[in-house]
Amino acid sequence: MAEAAPQNVELSFPDGSVRAVASGTTGAEIAQGISKSLAKKAMAYALDGELCDLADPISRSGSVEIVTRDDERALELIRHDCAHVMAEAVQDIWPDTKVTIGPVIENGFYYDFDRAEPFTPEDLEAIEKKMRQIIARNDPFTKELWSREEAKAHFSHIGEDYKLELIDAIPEGDDLKIYKQGEWLDLCRGPHGASTGQIGSAFKLMNVAGAYWRGDSENAMLSRIYGTAWADEKQLKAYLTRLEEAQKRDHRKLGREMDLFHFQEEGPGVVFWHAKGWKVFQQLVSYMRRRIEEHGYDEVNAPQILDKALWEQSGHWGWYRENMFTTVTEDERQFAIKPMNCPGHVQIFKNGLRSYRELPVKMAEFGNVHRYEPSGALHGLMRVRGFTQDDAHVFCTPEQLEAECLRINDLILTTYSDFGFGDIVVKLSTRPEKRVGSEEGWDRAEAIMSNVLDKIEQESEGRIRTEINPGEGAFYGPKFEYVLRDAIGRDWQCGTTQVDFALPERFGAFYIDANSDKQEPVMVHRAICGSMERFLGILIESYAGHFPLWMAPVQAVVATITSEADPYGEKVAAALKSAGLRVETDFRNEKINYKVREHSLTKVPAIIAVGAREAEEGTVSIRRLGSKHQKVMSLQEAIESLTDEAVPPDMRRRMAKAA
Repeated sequence: MAEAAPQNVELSFPDGSVRAVASGTTGAEIAQGISKSLAKKAMAYALDGELCDLADPISRSGSVEIVTRDDERALELIRHDCAHVMAEAVQDIWPDTKVTIGPVIENGFYYDFDRAEPFTPEDLEAIEKKMRQIIARNDPFTKELWSREEAKAHFSHIGEDYKLELIDAIPEGDDLKIYKQGEWLDLCRGPHGASTGQIGSAFKLMNVAGAYWRGDSENAMLSRIYGTAWADEKQLKAYLTRLEEAQKRDHRKLGREMDLFHFQEEGPGVVFWHAKGWKVFQQLVSYMRRRIEEHGYDEVNAPQILDKALWEQSGHWGWYRENMFTTVTEDERQFAIKPMNCPGHVQIFKNGLRSYRELPVKMAEFGNVHRYEPSGALHGLMRVRGFTQDDAHVFCTPEQLEAECLRINDLILTTYSDFGFGDIVVKLSTRPEKRVGSEEGWDRAEAIMSNVLDKIEQESEGRIRTEINPGEGAFYGPKFEYVLRDAIGRDWQCGTTQVDFALPERFGAFYIDANSDKQEPVMVHRAICGSMERFLGILIESYAGHFPLWMAPVQAVVATITSEADPYGEKVAAALKSAGLRVETDFRNEKINYKVREHSLTKVPAIIAVGAREAEEGTVSIRRLGSKHQKVMSLQEAIESLTDEAVPPDMRRRMAKAA
């Protein structure tokens, strides 16, 4: 009996062409059919956007792309391949080491190992050397499907207990994929590149850290090796340069050098603000306070500690209990320190009868909130347990929602621009699997926010990029996330705009409409900085401590060249202070170059040197931070120049409008 002809599938290609091929044709065969040079460069293929191994057969129609090293998607493959090669290298050098998991992460990869002795920097050098030997072998990555019993028998035989646990976690019926490179193999979901040689040489092992198996402190402590990998040496060098620059800009280091703040064990995750740091913080708060007043917000203040019953009603007790700090009083009432401000703001909205004519009601609060973060996650100002939210809530009608989202967007984008952030991405996160509210409500809110997203992109004329994050919305509503890029190319998610279906309903909040009926308001959560502490940490690193003059804790230091000039130095400092500048003096019996160097290290924007000549002529010599040159001008000119520069950007706009 003749065999049935293989069924054809229809494939479309990036150039617009469509081709019918036999079902079961592999990605490698597709690449070979296009050109031999493409086949040599191919690492994987994508079917309807999903990456697949080149050896995988194509069994359905769809859109096909061949992925080569110059494709952005290849970077994930390179890093994944590199992780496997690293694991082989470790076990080749230390055969008794057990491997656990090795995922791709941002900028690189890691692998967790169970080894009696911790790895050392010298070990990393040896592993890298062995990795380069494995890559040079250019072994193909091959995939095999094993039965659960076969996989368990193999890993049990070689003593890989962690793999047995991972196998047990794979749902029944799912394929168990085994990837091989030469004689070495591992349990892995894939996909991988075609061979180890495609990894190239642009990789580096970075450091070692401890990590609990599956992140549980009850489990064994493992050794985690972090690495980075890139498509070429140029990209690797650029990344290492960024890391080096980031270390110089580390806000914790600059915080010590500039005498801004510190942390200590007795207060884990809370900031000890020094006088200079608190001045910077208050400059940031004052700026934000002016901006929200300008946009029609009323500042409120809700209690710091509230009864458990309110948090149960809001839903936070069920959703967020493990992150809340609680206490029980002598009368056995349980209270929680607020982790967010929104329930308090709903109570303020509810206090009194609200008419539709009052809406939108905009409440803002620089609320001090506390959230429990694991000690291992704490990271300077970037991840704390106690912080200040520049939080606000807009209560409006459904008809007002689009306009309010656009106003919030304008406020957020102009704020970021004032701090020098111009590379912004606005992401719309849509409904997650677990959510509250009706489908009709979600449909309406997502349609409105999609329209807003389109307008953001159009009105910015392409300067603002937009994206959709399917399924990443909050459980109570869709949201915008604002991601900004700093001076050295790092991305930070800061601002949010979130529509909330749940809280007004849970608390019975309402307004009276034009027909004298009760209606639930739409509640919009809005944050710009998010955590003021974290935003200030981002600013410190993006500015490298060189704050613009209006933000600097000390805007100028008056330093004398000789002691005879001290009286004139006092006069200069007094005149600058009278003009509203934050000024310190340095009349120590030290050489002026020593004083300049010392104040430059603390990032003082302007150092004003005065000596006998300046005293006689009524001039000052100004040296700006980062410059080797100094400029001589009259005292009055210096005052006018510095006071003009010290005007915050929002106030400068107001002055320009008034003029």
